[in-house]
Amino acid sequence: MAKAAFKGWQGLALAWLACVSACQAAEPASVPTGPADARWGRMPRLYGRITANELGLVINTADPYSVTVGEYYAKRRGIPAEQIVRVQLPLRSSLTRAEFTALDEALRSQMPENVNGLALAWVQPYAVECNSLTSALGMGLQPDVCAHSCAPTRASPYTSYFGARPWVVIGLRPTMQIAARSVPAAMAMIERGMAADHTLAAGAPEPAVAYLAATPDGARNVRERLFPPAGGVPGAAGFEVALVRSEALPPLRRTLVYETGLAHVSAPLGGEWLPGALADHLTSFGGQLDKPAGDGQMNILDWIDAGATASYGTVSEPCNHVQKFPHPQVLIQAYAQGVSALEAYWHSVAWPAQGVFVGEPLAAPFAPVPAPVPIP
Repeated sequence: MAKAAFKGWQGLALAWLACVSACQAAEPASVPTGPADARWGRMPRLYGRITANELGLVINTADPYSVTVGEYYAKRRGIPAEQIVRVQLPLRSSLTRAEFTALDEALRSQMPENVNGLALAWVQPYAVECNSLTSALGMGLQPDVCAHSCAPTRASPYTSYFGARPWVVIGLRPTMQIAARSVPAAMAMIERGMAADHTLAAGAPEPAVAYLAATPDGARNVRERLFPPAGGVPGAAGFEVALVRSEALPPLRRTLVYETGLAHVSAPLGGEWLPGALADHLTSFGGQLDKPAGDGQMNILDWIDAGATASYGTVSEPCNHVQKFPHPQVLIQAYAQGVSALEAYWHSVAWPAQGVFVGEPLAAPFAPVPAPVPIP
């Protein structure tokens, strides 16, 4: 990538959206080297944060997991009753276009206008044909994806929106599934998200770490060219980047972000995960949430099982366009500004049509501690 790609946020964003990546299925190739002149792109200031007062919760009454996890989440996060919509959906991986349309219309008509993001309390469904459900609900269905899933998809307007009212301003609700392999695992993930809030707002005696791993899998290692330099994250005390290699990982401590490119990640599924940790791997089918552990390409729910609080993966063959996966610099810098996991992940994916966002949406370790309300 040219040097100009790293000169300021505008250059970074334009280079990201226009980046030419090989349109190919994942096959082993030579390992590209990271940019020798890598530097941070300048991130604009993000204003506000989506909280429980602006989050809509959707529960599938036909799914016992959804009912239990949804009610637990509503209670723990204090989601207002008027922002909870109950629907009835089939328990399978993908909705038909007609089923999706009915769901989308129900949410548009029943969610209050102050709702600027959505949490879906289920594992399945996670797709609409070749689209992810989170993207289809968030920014609209793209019916032509199945005709050529390796083609570019519509750019998300959220990547260039910097406030906390996307529904009101740009007609988009970032969406995330509260998905895990079991009800206890989902509850534990929710608790990690809650435990994360405000913990890093004032820094920490020992820094939180974003591990960015280069791999020998050339087709999946394409994000290495987007890695920032190792060292401190601009404007974020107590947060640093470590550049590592997947075949020679150091002991992973205080992990807050982990990004890599592999079909299956044998590590760091141990190690120390901080509450609110974000982790993902670039591969073709990580977002197929009904695939069991160890079945072909690694399911992103393995990250949740390991101790991460949110993740991202694709539901249909995306080819290795970097725009279809989280941009490391954007993800790290957005999260460090104090927004939620939901917002940071959505800011970082330019073409999210095929990608499913999972986790506890409201986790916000860098969010400032609210000022005490004076007693009259």
